[in-house]
Amino acid sequence: MAPPLKVANPQATKASKAAKALKTTTKPVKKLWRKVRTSVTFHRPKTLKRARAPKYPRLSAPNRNKLDHYEVLKYPLTTESAMKKIEDNNTLVFIVDVRADKKKIKEAVKKMYDIQTKKVNTLIRPDGAKKAYVRLTADYDALDVANKIGII
Repeated sequence: MAPPLKVANPQATKASKAAKALKTTTKPVKKLWRKVRTSVTFHRPKTLKRARAPKYPRLSAPNRNKLDHYEVLKYPLTTESAMKKIEDNNTLVFIVDVRADKKKIKEAVKKMYDIQTKKVNTLIRPDGAKKAYVRLTADYDALDVANKIGII
């Protein structure tokens, strides 16, 4: 038969185990460490930059598009040379805003008059205005479109 086990006070054993654990753990040895400076100039360290959270918006309303379709096309030209272009080359001639590019002119003509354009040529006149030659596709007749617009 086996000898009877000693049953000691459970709290005393816990305390002795804790004391034993404290004795066995050694404190880490702190080494003196200094950062090696390779440059003679001091650069301020980068700190945390938080995202802005404004209490109110600085702009009350978003900017509106100042160059819409109505602003791009100013008026059609009705000179003799423009009429000749309409009859011979299936081309409409407009005076447009100086800031408008060919894509905007093409979109404006499509939106305003419901016609497809083949290509757009532009030039800036000596008086500072921009002139656009809008060549229509074969599906549309420039003479009919000019009548609809009211050029002729």
